[in-house]
Amino acid sequence: MTIAIVILMLFGYALICSEHITRINKATVALFCGVCGWVMYMCVGPHYIQSLHGMDFMNYLGDDAYSVRAVNEYIYHHVFVKHMVQMCCIVMYLLATMAIVEVLASNECFDFMVDWCRAKKKWRLTWTLAACSFLLSANLDNLASAVIMLTILSKLVINPRQRSILGAIVVIATSCGGCFGVIGDVTSLLIWTSSAVTPTNYTSALIIPTIVATVIPTYLIGRMLPEHIDLKRPRVFFRGDDAAMPVWQRAIMLFLGLYGLWFVPTFHRLTLLPPFLGALCVLGVLWVVNEIFNRKRISSGQPIPLTGIRSLQYEMIQMIMFFVGVSLCVNLLVEVGAMRHVAEVCDTYIHNIYLLSVVIGFVSAIMDNIALVMTSISIFPIMEVQNSMPDYAAAFAQNGQYWHLVALSGCVGGCLLPIGSTSGYALMKHDGIGIWWYIKFISSKVLAGWIVSLGVYFLVDYFLR
Repeated sequence: MTIAIVILMLFGYALICSEHITRINKATVALFCGVCGWVMYMCVGPHYIQSLHGMDFMNYLGDDAYSVRAVNEYIYHHVFVKHMVQMCCIVMYLLATMAIVEVLASNECFDFMVDWCRAKKKWRLTWTLAACSFLLSANLDNLASAVIMLTILSKLVINPRQRSILGAIVVIATSCGGCFGVIGDVTSLLIWTSSAVTPTNYTSALIIPTIVATVIPTYLIGRMLPEHIDLKRPRVFFRGDDAAMPVWQRAIMLFLGLYGLWFVPTFHRLTLLPPFLGALCVLGVLWVVNEIFNRKRISSGQPIPLTGIRSLQYEMIQMIMFFVGVSLCVNLLVEVGAMRHVAEVCDTYIHNIYLLSVVIGFVSAIMDNIALVMTSISIFPIMEVQNSMPDYAAAFAQNGQYWHLVALSGCVGGCLLPIGSTSGYALMKHDGIGIWWYIKFISSKVLAGWIVSLGVYFLVDYFLR
């Protein structure tokens, strides 16, 4: 049965990689494979329980007689639920951030960035766009950040080719910004909630490499643009009532929504409660402020435009469903022992964390980086720190280099192709760019930034840490 389960998972991964060809939604594939795999696991549950959880199961039975129902109950309470707790915490965090984005977008709080990025000179526009994308993604999920910035870009630039080039910069900057902090991306959030890293150590280790991985491709891609960008004329709206939110109120809401999320790691460290509760706390405060600031609009019954928000919600829900499906698949591979064999192969034939990170980066360009990073995290357990640990084993301890490199290579390597990240898919859907265009003009520049960022990480880790 293990072989059948592994074949099913590999088939699902192949469909996920080829979504742009098959047009089958990868979230659907991940959910289907995950559910079918766990049903297959339950059919032969006694075999896996006796081989992998024998002592725990005997303690669970106690004086009760052995039965298939007892095995199924043990699987549910001590195997399945254990994996689902972490998954549900991340899903709740993503839902909270999605609600925060909805509140901010419905109040036009992101319109500030349209004014900040409005510049006809290419370098001012390019660097401002990259900086806004990087900083926004460091606070929100990189998919939400990419969709917001691509929407802003569509309001600024007329020329489709120029918009596609600048859209590629948005994809790279949001991916690197999401890797910069523990709350900026699903993968970094998963590494943090797995106790593989601490927020301060993680950010200090990756701040310079992620900036380098953003700056180099941005400069190389920016050279493809003409000196002056074709911008749309700013549209001035006349509001016939006084229910619209003033600028200072929108600025307060933007500050509470974005920078309130930086309090989440502190909230977790002080209370030891799941991070999603901190995000819900930020959402609650933001919602109260929203009700206060919009009391005139609410009392007047003025409708709130939701077209762009609904589109963002659809993309976010798809990503959440994909994450749930991949979690089911990866956790199943852990329980059937497949990940243990992969770890043995990596230890035997690779045995170098930098080489491992390069492999992860190239594979993440083909496979979605969320799926690949989750798989990479599940291969190796978090080692306990010991005084006489060899360097290779120490890389898998808490705050070890492996966890940093997995996040860095997964996020930056995922930008080598537009199908390697959720923000890349957003660019393909939003501007209709093709894979071959991206490979011809963008991939080599991302590769240069990734290689230099790995070298910078090595130097920082070797000399400063």
